[in-house]
Amino acid sequence: MLLTVWGIAAALGDDPQRLPSPALVLTRLVELAVSGELWLHLGMTLGRVGAAFAAAMLIGGALGLWMGRVPAADRWLNPSLLVLLNIPALVVIVLCYIWIGLNETAAVLAVALNKIAVVAVLLREQARALRPDLDDMGRVFGMGPVARLRHIVLPQLAPAIAAAARSGVALIWKIVLVVEFLGRSNGVGFKIHLAFSNFDVPRLLAWSLAFVAVMLALDLMVLRPWQARANRWRDDAA
Repeated sequence: MLLTVWGIAAALGDDPQRLPSPALVLTRLVELAVSGELWLHLGMTLGRVGAAFAAAMLIGGALGLWMGRVPAADRWLNPSLLVLLNIPALVVIVLCYIWIGLNETAAVLAVALNKIAVVAVLLREQARALRPDLDDMGRVFGMGPVARLRHIVLPQLAPAIAAAARSGVALIWKIVLVVEFLGRSNGVGFKIHLAFSNFDVPRLLAWSLAFVAVMLALDLMVLRPWQARANRWRDDAA
């Protein structure tokens, strides 16, 4: 439907450079793929997405579990989470570039900081709802902290972790493009910046659609099945 509307609008328009047809954008996309430029910059962007995603899930997950299980930690960290949740992503990106420099560390950190608070809040609420009777059972059977975390806590947190992962990827890849647009010399965001500077709308759309297609494939083939498996125990219990 969207493709049809796009094609009709492009046909009715008088400037193919301002609103190119789907065929023209596809031609540019094929050119980028054949030249190898597409795979190079897609790889750079996906690397940043993966690094920021891993950092946000690990740090945010640990903070959320701690805050959900320890009320004192929740009272102590909650103001900081509120600040992170309400600071615009653009401000975080600019500050990281100013304080750390125009490098990979600043780029990944800026993206991760924008997601850590969201993950922590989601997992904190789920951690508060953990069943204490299962915890007590684990202690009765002599399970240590690591074993209880693996066999009791994490299975109960799995649906929240999967939901945080799906929403996290959707947010992170958009912020990564902004990070690259503002301060990197490679990646999809950088190439979009160049296309914008040259008013090259067909190339801009080609880069954008290529990356959107990759992220949709990741969601459909990896994240959505993972979330379905994480929620399966609830269906079985019902």
